[in-house]
Amino acid sequence: MYNYNNYLPNNYFLNTTPGIRNNNQVELYSPKEGYEKGNMFANLYSQYKNYKPKELTATTEEERLFLELSKLAFAAHDLKLYLDVNNDDNSMINLFNDYNNKINNLVREYESKYGMITSFDINNYISDDKSWPWERRSI
Repeated sequence: MYNYNNYLPNNYFLNTTPGIRNNNQVELYSPKEGYEKGNMFANLYSQYKNYKPKELTATTEEERLFLELSKLAFAAHDLKLYLDVNNDDNSMINLFNDYNNKINNLVREYESKYGMITSFDINNYISDDKSWPWERRSI
């Protein structure tokens, strides 16, 4: 794996404001706020002029599960990018693993109620009735 640490200034992740911090003083937004702003790292977020991110809301249980899953998936993906460069940051590794466990639980819950959400589980795709996954539930 290529080490990008050689190209980052020593204080790259040290300029932070109060919030969730790990041992390296990296400040993170909550998955909800990070998803809405498009960045989990508060010290790297730069608001555009007077733009205020829209607060997303769900109107059904299915939308609520999908939105929560999307927030956690975004947070885990952003942490994964950070861990590609900082692979020795144990607190971020633990947080990443925690998010992934929550994602897996939400995927199981969503799929048990509303059908397949990913194409990676071949067992959910095989069906005796030979219908397509989207045909197995009302839309």
